[in-house]
Amino acid sequence: MKRIGLLSDTHGYFDSRLQELFKDCDEIWHAGDIGSLEVTDALSAIKPLRAVYGNIDDHVARASFPEYSFFTLEGVKVLIIHIAGSLGKYNPYVRQIIREHGHADLLVCGHSHILKVQMDSAFKWLYMNPGAAGVHGFHKVRTCLRFCLNNGRIEQLELIELGQRGAIK
Repeated sequence: MKRIGLLSDTHGYFDSRLQELFKDCDEIWHAGDIGSLEVTDALSAIKPLRAVYGNIDDHVARASFPEYSFFTLEGVKVLIIHIAGSLGKYNPYVRQIIREHGHADLLVCGHSHILKVQMDSAFKWLYMNPGAAGVHGFHKVRTCLRFCLNNGRIEQLELIELGQRGAIK
């Protein structure tokens, strides 16, 4: 079993509470719009990090992280990409990745700043967007997720509210 901490859209802001929230995780995943490598450095200091770059990320982040990541962990095939499109209305690039790599069980994305976890019965995968953990954007509440991957299953999903977007603690 692997315990995962998931966040996206930090836009250069690292909430120090993530150190405590993710300390028992085996890995941390960042679904893009990192904003500053100081964020990924801080996350990597907690646990091993898998990250992809997003549309606001500069050439340094793009040189440090891939546009997408496709891998299998604990029997779950995972695709992490910043911009996937909305549930069921995926962009052509996501469809191309699936044609090249095969079907995923879990699609992780960011970009919208809208927290959403929902099964997509047409694609037969779990769609997971952790919302936004940063202080920039239109979202009202900063969020992230924790969950476990266990023998091909996604279990123990937890939504974590980090507070109001305008309130820095």
